[in-house]
Amino acid sequence: RLVYLGSVELLPEEAYYWNYSRHLDLGYLDHPPMVAWLIRMGTAPFGQSAFGVRVGASCCAVITSIFTYRLTRNYFGESAALADVVLAQILPFFFLSGLLLTPDAPLTAAWAATVYFLERALVAGRGRAWWGVGISLGLGMISKYSIGLLIPVTLAFMLWDARSRIWWRRFEPYAAALLALAIFSPVIVWNAQHEWASFAFQTSRRLAEAPRFALHKLIASALILITPIGVLAIAAAFTGAKPEEGARRRRLFMGMTVLIPLAVFTLFSLRHEVKLDWTGAPWIAAVPLMAASMTRSAAAIGGLRAWIRTAWVPTLMALLLIYGAGLHYLALGLPGLGYGKHIELLPVGWRDLSRQIDGDAARISADTGTLPLIVGMDRYAIASELAFYGAENAQAALETSSAHLFGGIGLMYARWTPAQLQEGRTLLLVAWDRKDLTGDEVESRTERLGPIEDDVLRRNGAVVRHYYRRLAYNYRSTPRPRPAAP
Repeated sequence: RLVYLGSVELLPEEAYYWNYSRHLDLGYLDHPPMVAWLIRMGTAPFGQSAFGVRVGASCCAVITSIFTYRLTRNYFGESAALADVVLAQILPFFFLSGLLLTPDAPLTAAWAATVYFLERALVAGRGRAWWGVGISLGLGMISKYSIGLLIPVTLAFMLWDARSRIWWRRFEPYAAALLALAIFSPVIVWNAQHEWASFAFQTSRRLAEAPRFALHKLIASALILITPIGVLAIAAAFTGAKPEEGARRRRLFMGMTVLIPLAVFTLFSLRHEVKLDWTGAPWIAAVPLMAASMTRSAAAIGGLRAWIRTAWVPTLMALLLIYGAGLHYLALGLPGLGYGKHIELLPVGWRDLSRQIDGDAARISADTGTLPLIVGMDRYAIASELAFYGAENAQAALETSSAHLFGGIGLMYARWTPAQLQEGRTLLLVAWDRKDLTGDEVESRTERLGPIEDDVLRRNGAVVRHYYRRLAYNYRSTPRPRPAAP
């Protein structure tokens, strides 16, 4: 992972979050600010590079492994804890969250820390652990809001488990809640100053989406993120013989920590679309169970559990081979294997696209005396990647914007480059589809349009895909009124 960290081009999401770091703030429309702060801390010493952007993800992976190791050691001993470190690095979700700098990287680290300290507080009965709960939960909340699902987990365990009900009468849990709230308060302030935009974006906007059944996608995401063997290992652990009292409380804690968040996502998936990464972090509490399934003596188990134990080694070896081949393909290519045209999914070709667009912008500037605003005609992918890789060519990030200038959705670009401030500018429109450069929205907001130019994006001599560009002169934030019908 370290070898390829700086060699594989950024995903559009990573480039978008890098643009977060250029506009440091207490919050953003679609996420809290931790991802932006981590990228800024990485690019400060390592420069504007893929390594600088992603090094924070590797640090988060180390933190995740430390806390899951300690959690598993408390449950099942040293051998299982070492196996846990392997799983926390190789299982697909954890491998990717330690490679790509998205909000999932700090979320995963904070989730692991919160679960560890909750176990120390609720199961081991250590009052001082509540301070760790408050800090890690607060840091998680400024990473990604979904860690808030650990709050109902905590409350449910304190209600269900008789020995944990004592905490209702102690001050520590309330102090931890206040500490987490204090750490999270900058995000609350940002939302209060921006009409609660981020909270609304993650709640009411998603609930207002058209109904869509997506439970099958949620199930598929679990099989992808922790492998079918991981799913079987967890199911076998929860359906085993009734444990003794101490182990019963630990299994109850693990079960609630995994199943309550998953139940929320399951209910949501019955009528709404889900994303692949949503269930990733909740599996942290189940990693100790998977690690235990790897290290139990074959003579002490039988049937399905023995088969699961045997299956772990080939599963992990296959994953390592897949990762190695995949990263090499993305960085250098593989003989005889081309590239798909959807580079918004596979990070291949963005550097070359930026180089070509940068050359176009330089020629336009030489002809007109004004550097055009480059507008990616999608939500954020084109604009973000061109800004990041454009700086390699121009020694400064290109000024880019998105489709919100023409009535589309631009997320934070609508705030970074408001349409009203672009009045009269010359725009260089870039799109994957020719149709995105035509139509009433484009024509009514410009005084004059140049011809649509078709170009080819290549890598190592192989065609990746076509793209289209068009000059737009004298932009208007308000479209011209349509002619009245006769």
